Amino acid sequence: MSNNIYDPYNAYKRLGPGCACGLHASSEQHNAALKAEFEQRSTQTESLSNDFVEATLIKALFPQDSLRRGFLKAVGASAAMAAIESVLPLQSLQAMAQEKQGALEKKELKIGFIPITCATPLIMADPLGFYREQGLSVSLQKTAGWALVRDKIISKEYDASHFLSPMPLAMSLGLGSQATPVNVATIQNINGQAITLHLKHKDNRDPRNWKGMKFAIPFEYSMHNFLLRYYLAEHGLDPDKDVQLRVTPPPEMVANLRAGNIDGFLGPDPFNQRAVVDEIGFIHILSRDIWNGHPCCAFGVPEEFIKQNPNTFAALYRSVLTAAAMARKAENRPLIAKVISPANYLNQPEAVLMQVLTGKFADGLGGVQNAPERADFDPVPMHSMAVWMLTQMQRWGYIKGDVNYNQIAEKVFMLTDARKRMKELGMTAPENGYKKFVIMGKEFDPKQAKKYSDSFAIRKTV
Repeated sequence: MSNNIYDPYNAYKRLGPGCACGLHASSEQHNAALKAEFEQRSTQTESLSNDFVEATLIKALFPQDSLRRGFLKAVGASAAMAAIESVLPLQSLQAMAQEKQGALEKKELKIGFIPITCATPLIMADPLGFYREQGLSVSLQKTAGWALVRDKIISKEYDASHFLSPMPLAMSLGLGSQATPVNVATIQNINGQAITLHLKHKDNRDPRNWKGMKFAIPFEYSMHNFLLRYYLAEHGLDPDKDVQLRVTPPPEMVANLRAGNIDGFLGPDPFNQRAVVDEIGFIHILSRDIWNGHPCCAFGVPEEFIKQNPNTFAALYRSVLTAAAMARKAENRPLIAKVISPANYLNQPEAVLMQVLTGKFADGLGGVQNAPERADFDPVPMHSMAVWMLTQMQRWGYIKGDVNYNQIAEKVFMLTDARKRMKELGMTAPENGYKKFVIMGKEFDPKQAKKYSDSFAIRKTV
C-alpha cells in the first residue's frame, strides 16, 4: 500500500479553527477522521483476499456443509484458522492471492475529462491519491469538448473518460460516429444541472412564452439535451421548431450568454452558478426539479480496454467508487471544492464550487436557495436510466425503427460489475436494475418503455 495518501489534507489545516463540516472542533480533527475512514477502506481489498483464502481452505478441508458448520461452531473461526495455519502456510497463500489480484496489466493511464463539477469523482481521485493507492499513474486530460472526448476514445488516445451518460449508448450503437463499444462503469453524478437564463428574461419565466429563443446544450447525446427537450415539450413547445438548440462546449456557455448569442442554456455546473456570480444570468430551475435523481455524466471505458486489462480496470473502478463514496457525504464537500478548484482541474473559484456542491446558492434574482440535492454522486448505473435515454433518442429521431431497450441497456450499463465492485468496498447497490422514475409528474416504468415512448404528443416527425 502507498503511504502518500491524504497529503492534500495538510493544506486543509490552513482553514483555521473549527472545520467547514461543523462536526469537528478543528481542521486537524476533521483531517484525522477522513484519514481514518480512508485507511479503513484501503485495507478492505486486502482483507477480502485474505477472507477468500480462509474460506476456500475451510471449504476444501470440510466439503460437506454440515461438517463445516459443526466444526466452526465447535471451535470458532479464529481457532479454526489457527489450527489450519499450524500445518499450512496461510500467510504465504494470502500474499499470493493479494499479489494475483493486484497484478496490473497497465499502470500508466490517460483519462479524459471536461472541466465541470459532474466529473468530481474522477477528478478528486487524483489529488486525494485514490489512483495511486491502487498502483495507478493517471494523467487527467482536460478536454475542450465532448466530440473531442469521443474521438480520442475511438483513436485510443484515452484509456477511459468522463462521458455524458448517453454517449456510450450512442457510441456503441454507432450514432454520430463509428460504432465503438463503450461501457458505463459508474454514473459520475446525479442532478447538478440547471436552466440558466439571461437577466433580460427575469420577467419571462413561463416557458410557453419562449418561442423563438436560443438555448445552448453541451452535446446532442446528453441528458441536457433530453431534459431540455422534455421540459419544453411539456410546456407545449416543439424543441425542433419553436426554439433553437445550439451545441456549445460548457466553458463557452457563459461567454455566449454575455454576448447575447443565446438566451439561456441547460448546462452543467459550475457554469450556471458562474453566470450568477458574473451577474449575467439567473437560475430559472434546477434539473433536479425536472427529475430528482436523474443521471448526468458517467465514467466510461471502452469494452476492448476492459477485456485486455481486467486487473487495471478493477483498480480504476475501485478508485472511482471510493471517490464517489466520499463525494456523497455532505461534510466532505468543502474539502472537495478546494482540491478540484485549481487551474489544472476546474479552474474555478472555490466559493463558486462551494455553492454548487453544498446547495446553498444565490439564484441571481436576489434570493438565496438551499437545495442540498442540487448535486450528488450516486455511482449506480441503473439499467432503467439507460432505457429512458433510449426512449428519448427514439422520440427525437436519433434512433430509427424498433429498439430492444433492455438488451442495449444491459450491454452498456455495467450494473452487475458495479454491484460486485461496490460490495468489495463495503458499499451497496440495488438488486433491481429497472427502477421506476417520476419526471415532471409523469411516471416512467422501464417495463413499459415502448408505450411510454409512444405516449408523447410532441416528438420528431419525419
